[in-house]
Amino acid sequence: MEKLDIVLYPESGLREVCKPIPEMNDEIDKLIDDMFYTMYDAPGIGLAAPQVAVQERLIVLDISETKDQPIALINPEIIRSAGEITWEEGCLSIPGIYAKVKRPSDIIVRGMDRDGKMIEMEANELLAVCIQHEIDHLNGKLFIDHLSGLKRTRALQKFRKSMEEQEQ
Repeated sequence: MEKLDIVLYPESGLREVCKPIPEMNDEIDKLIDDMFYTMYDAPGIGLAAPQVAVQERLIVLDISETKDQPIALINPEIIRSAGEITWEEGCLSIPGIYAKVKRPSDIIVRGMDRDGKMIEMEANELLAVCIQHEIDHLNGKLFIDHLSGLKRTRALQKFRKSMEEQEQ
């Protein structure tokens, strides 16, 4: 497995809508392994392909404490959502920034698993939040886009300042 470089904001690829993956193959299987390795190393609970400079519709996640419940979804789409939850989110592409985001609390997502089979999965609370966050990446959207203008401006100022300090 290979650790991939995580793309940081404001890289333009984070704002692109990703293209669907036509079929499962060895290249996608290796990308899934590399993305899991990168996500666990970061450490994070979710990672979308555009965060590693691949403009394809693929997400990986694992919200378990023991990091032994990996989920990979190819071409995921939310087919039903209900309820509402506010969760403090962060992003590996905007390190050090956290903000409360309101999203549906219960979802059903459809996608292809790494065996190439179409699956539907119910998710709620943290798993639902994580799936929605990662699918947003596939559509060129970041969690900060869910914030008010003022909160987004403050978050990005804080991020830029921390990046400048790291460069020194």
